[in-house]
Amino acid sequence: MTDLQTSLFIIGGAFLVGVISYNKWQEYKAKKSVERAFSGSHDDVLMTPKDGGEAPVRHEPKLFESELDSELDGRGDARQAAAAHDDIEQSAEQGALEPQFGAPVAGAPAPAPAARRDLPVDELIDCAIPLALEAPVRGDKILPALQSLRHVGNKPIHFIGEDANGDWEPVAHGGVYSTLLAGVQLANRTNPLNEIEYSELVSRLRQIADDLGAEPDLPDMMEVMHTARSLHQFVIEHDAQLGVNIQSNGAPWAISTLQAALTRQGFDARPEGRMVMSDGEGGLLFSLSTNASAVAETTSRLTLLLDVPRVAPDRDGYGAMVACGRSLAARLGGVLVDDSNQPLADVQLAEIAGQVDAFYREMDAAEIPAGSVRALRLFS
Repeated sequence: MTDLQTSLFIIGGAFLVGVISYNKWQEYKAKKSVERAFSGSHDDVLMTPKDGGEAPVRHEPKLFESELDSELDGRGDARQAAAAHDDIEQSAEQGALEPQFGAPVAGAPAPAPAARRDLPVDELIDCAIPLALEAPVRGDKILPALQSLRHVGNKPIHFIGEDANGDWEPVAHGGVYSTLLAGVQLANRTNPLNEIEYSELVSRLRQIADDLGAEPDLPDMMEVMHTARSLHQFVIEHDAQLGVNIQSNGAPWAISTLQAALTRQGFDARPEGRMVMSDGEGGLLFSLSTNASAVAETTSRLTLLLDVPRVAPDRDGYGAMVACGRSLAARLGGVLVDDSNQPLADVQLAEIAGQVDAFYREMDAAEIPAGSVRALRLFS
């Protein structure tokens, strides 16, 4: 080995040691930055607002564009989004939500006593099919047959029964029913009920009806498909997500230390890698993503995301999420930014607040309030 080769080996080794040392130093700094951020006794106004306390200021983040704002680019400014929502409000006043989803499907009897939101068959979002029994039947006999039909495609099917008092309830052991009502969900986030699914439902319902001595009163397929597509269009137009990003102003953050600290602050880790903030009653307010791969050790960007139609306005998910983002940015030495990495100013957040209010009014007008059972079923 010549002196030149020896020198090159020494220089290469020194360079490699330097790179490894630098990476270790960066990891150490990332871990320490997170530890320092969460080591003090900070007020946790970012998380769940205290009962009876003053609600956080309603400064709203930039929308992650939904299908509702597809005409805008992915980083449309607040003024464009506000104009889009104004157009939607005007179209709603002119009947954009027609046909009214609360109206029964043409050609089918209106199951008025069963049209209650606290029952699993809901006339607004389900295709309801009456099954008249030849004689009252006990729930114990009915249930095995009904449990064989729980879905067609990805649409759930529910059954309720009318008891001797004329009241409707989910079919249960011990009950005696003179009439049944089957309900298949007309749409969800993925797609509307289609002809193949409806045909499968009809075929399997006829078999169940034969076994139980019942006669199904089937609505016209074309009318059902029209209603299903109209409802799915509503879902598409209101399938919005709202988010804020926290971008590091300096060194990246250590993910392992960050996740542990966030867990202590009230976030729950999910198997798919997300962390979620509970509303305190079993529901979710918003989620947090580290925007990093499973093997990454650091991250320079966090994202808080709110599934708008699935969270009720009185939960103040918006205020809680923005307060959380502000607190995390202050603790970690970061800044709130939009998808284009532009800082989110107060004026932008305030403009989005108006859009959010309009969004909730539209859902209320369609009798599908955000966070309601109807909304949770549709936006799934």
